[in-house]
Amino acid sequence: MTPFSLDLLRRRPDLESPELVAVDAADRLLLDTAAPHLTDLDTTHGIVTINDAYGALTLGAAHLSGRRDIRAFQDSVVGERALSLNAADQGQSGSYRSVPLGAGLLAGASMVLLRLPRSLEELDELARTVAAHAPPEVRVFAAGRIKHMSLSMNAVLGRYFGDVRAGLARQKARVLVAAEPRAVAAPSLPRRARYDVGLARPLELRAFGATFGGASLDPGTRLLLPHLRTLTGPTGRSVPPPEVIDLGSGNGSISAYLALTDPLRRVHASDQSESAIASTIATVTANGVLDRVSMSRDDALSGRPDRSATLIVLNPPFHIGSTVHTGVAHRLFDACARVLVPGGELWTVWNSHLRYRPVLERTIGPTRQIDRSPRYTVTCSTRR
Repeated sequence: MTPFSLDLLRRRPDLESPELVAVDAADRLLLDTAAPHLTDLDTTHGIVTINDAYGALTLGAAHLSGRRDIRAFQDSVVGERALSLNAADQGQSGSYRSVPLGAGLLAGASMVLLRLPRSLEELDELARTVAAHAPPEVRVFAAGRIKHMSLSMNAVLGRYFGDVRAGLARQKARVLVAAEPRAVAAPSLPRRARYDVGLARPLELRAFGATFGGASLDPGTRLLLPHLRTLTGPTGRSVPPPEVIDLGSGNGSISAYLALTDPLRRVHASDQSESAIASTIATVTANGVLDRVSMSRDDALSGRPDRSATLIVLNPPFHIGSTVHTGVAHRLFDACARVLVPGGELWTVWNSHLRYRPVLERTIGPTRQIDRSPRYTVTCSTRR
């Protein structure tokens, strides 16, 4: 068997290109910092990884410790699948198990390896969860790229741990070590907000820490929403299509709006983020439409059959982790092209400077502009 090597890890099924890596300097520094402690732990002390992007932390911890009972939480289903594929490649498929964020993940955990999120709200939720459920002897090794770190992260960790220290920087990465968890309750309910979007009552939004944009209604979605009130599907008939897919549902604003504006409309919300799915559930519940919205945590509609949908709504992201990259939107457009029936429609809103219209024309079919603001463009593309 080929010896374990971080250099052999891949990003698949996520995008792969020369400028995108599966392992970075923060992953390597975190493993090097934690290595002496990993080798000292006996089997009664659990090892947990949180927000491991593609498997470097989980498989690295298993290799260094010789353990096959690592517990891993990844918000992204793409990360889960990449970890599984990399584990199979390196003969480590049985070295870990994926566990949801909560008591089951952290019970008995003496060491937590954490990739620092850019969002302070997400870090707050993670740190509070660890402090609430891990034993008193737990130590958290949290790493990030220095350009994405701030002193505010130390302050967030300091709310939940009595001892927070910063290690020396290496290759523009740094590790924070937190110990002595404070007595805290489990994380509070999702953040909430309400917005007037022209309905009989305000649109209620809910969001957990890792949901992109939190509980806010972003300007692109605000521009798109009024045009979704009268969706009729590709035939132009007066009744709504049997189902509308909200791809990348995020905090559930589009799903809730679609269900609120037509009682006959069925909505399927899909997102690759566990936090986003939880936020969508909370949002549609707060708006009283849970009975008409179904959810799936999925990567780019991979669980949907070809030519099975008549209408998809999409507000595509323009970043992969902390990297701005249009490839993620192109990948979602490809997924929509596969899932839409001929004549089916993709309604989308995007940052105007990204000039997605030629891509939509090529990938989906004829595309018309529905609305435009100084920053955003709303289009409808018909599957050829």
